Amino acid sequence: MPEDFKWYVVHTYSGYENKVASNLQTTVENRNLHHLFDDIKVPTEIVEEITDGKTKEVERKLFPGYVFIKMVYTDESWYVVKNIRGCTGFVGPESKPVPLTDDEASKMGVETHTVEVSYNVGDVVRIIDGPLEDLVGNVDNIDIANNSVRVIVSMFGRETPADLELNQVEPLE
Repeated sequence: MPEDFKWYVVHTYSGYENKVASNLQTTVENRNLHHLFDDIKVPTEIVEEITDGKTKEVERKLFPGYVFIKMVYTDESWYVVKNIRGCTGFVGPESKPVPLTDDEASKMGVETHTVEVSYNVGDVVRIIDGPLEDLVGNVDNIDIANNSVRVIVSMFGRETPADLELNQVEPLE
């Protein structure tokens, strides 16, 4: 069973993104192609719109006209995707699919990694990586969305804030 799933981008007719995604999902189910397709997404965001003095939340597509598919690229998977109504082809030179890198997929909001931290604001932590390694400080702020934590350390007799990544600190026991 191939395990090299990669994210590919498919171009669709405008407004057909959800239809293409649902038709592709149905085709995968009906033909039992789970070994080739892992995930199908149309990235969206929730935006507040103000119309006539009233605020309402609206779901907006991040990339109109595109569907993201995590799949194993084979002749069969290419054929299935290419023959979905509303799909105009893969994104890439001469319609040859080019997979997204893990970094690109993460930045585009297609693939998100959940991070669990074992410390809270106010906890004492040790910095385990970077130029401030082995210093001890208090957690001032945790920003999971941006993968950052602010730690207040004592350097040269002063309190100094240090912005670090979440995995650069560990709780002091």
